[in-house]
Amino acid sequence: MIPRGRAEITLWLERIIRSGRIDVMDPAAEARKIVASPEALALLAADDQGRILLQAAELRRRAARLRELRTVVEDRTASEGDVQRALDGQYWIFGGRFVDEAAHRRLVPGDEVDIPLIRGDGALHIVELKRAMSLKGPLIKRHRDAWVPAAQVHEAVGQAVNYLTGLDENRERIRADFGIETRRASALVLVGHPALHPEVPEEEVNEALRTFNAHLTRVEVLTYKELVDNAERSLAGDGPV
Repeated sequence: MIPRGRAEITLWLERIIRSGRIDVMDPAAEARKIVASPEALALLAADDQGRILLQAAELRRRAARLRELRTVVEDRTASEGDVQRALDGQYWIFGGRFVDEAAHRRLVPGDEVDIPLIRGDGALHIVELKRAMSLKGPLIKRHRDAWVPAAQVHEAVGQAVNYLTGLDENRERIRADFGIETRRASALVLVGHPALHPEVPEEEVNEALRTFNAHLTRVEVLTYKELVDNAERSLAGDGPV
C-alpha cells in the first residue's frame, strides 16, 4: 500500500508517463517504483521540471485535505474528534511558523494536548480543539454596545492556560525526556464558526475575537472558518491547486 501523500504523486507521475513523453510498458508500475525510491525522488527534486511536478502534486493534495476540513467544520453534527482526524498530520494548515508536529501529546501527567506543534525557534505551540458548528452554546454575546466572546471561549482559553502552566512547571523534565522546549510555549484555541451567528456580520465576529486576543499574551483564539480561509489564501499564493 502506498503511504498517504505518495498516492497523489504516483497518480501525477503515471499521467506524465502515459502522456507519451516517456516510453515504458507499464506506466502505473513505473510510477509506483519511482515514488517508492528515495533515490528516484531525489533525482526528480534535483530537476526543475521534476520539482514543479512534485510541488504541484503536494499543492493538490493539500487543497484536497483543506476541502475535507472545510466540510467537517461546516457540519453541525461533527465532534471534536472528527475535527481532529481532519487535521491529523496537516500542521502546514497553521502557517509557516511551524516546522513539525511533536510525536508526543501527553507531556504533562494528566494532560493530553490535541495538537502539539513545533515552531521555527524550536518552542512548543499547542492547539486546543473545540467544536465548530456543533458548539454547545453561542460563540459571542452582546455586552452593552459590542460583541464579546461568550462563556465557551473563556472556558477554552482557561483550559489552554492551564496546559501552559503545566508545561512551565515541568519544563526541565519535558526537555530531558522529549527534547522539546516549553519555556516560550504558546497556544491556539480553535472554536466555533461565524455561521453560528447568521444575524451578525462575519467581520464583526472576527473583530470581537481579535479584540479579545489583543488582551491575551500566550493564547490566541480563532474560528475554524478563519483558519481554513487563511490556509486557502496561503495555498493560492503558492500557485494553482
